[in-house]
Amino acid sequence: MRNSRSNGSTAGRPDVLAELMALQEMSVAQLREKWEALFDAPAPNGSRGNLELRLGYRIQELALGGLGRETRRTLDVLAEEVAAGKLGGLVSDPRKPAPGTKLMREWEGEEHVVTVLADGFEWQGRRFKSLSAAVRAITGVNWNGWRFFGLDRTGGVK
Repeated sequence: MRNSRSNGSTAGRPDVLAELMALQEMSVAQLREKWEALFDAPAPNGSRGNLELRLGYRIQELALGGLGRETRRTLDVLAEEVAAGKLGGLVSDPRKPAPGTKLMREWEGEEHVVTVLADGFEWQGRRFKSLSAAVRAITGVNWNGWRFFGLDRTGGVK
């Protein structure tokens, strides 16, 4: 499906660029009409942003060619592995420290220690799926667990 004439860039293709720019000016109803024209199917219920992104990809795909055969084959294999549960354990929250890490915080005069587990967190012998759930048990109110322990987005301390 790859277009052999294309170098993969929209530069020098004012028709594609104009179509992409026009998406931003369209109403949601117009985006849905465009969807039906390009996909030959009703538009999904979704946000305007999602419609714009997917339509933009489709416009470029039709003009410049889609994914190569080998890339499609690789994605199909990965999708089958995910569906079979073979890759389920590979995706994790990048903020989460390594299992065994002890997170310590003083709250109302008492020191609390939460242990990071491979599949969640533990506090006072109780297991939690999320750090926020453990913090809720500690404080009695909803908190962002990462913020409560002063962790930044990459798992380091602020």
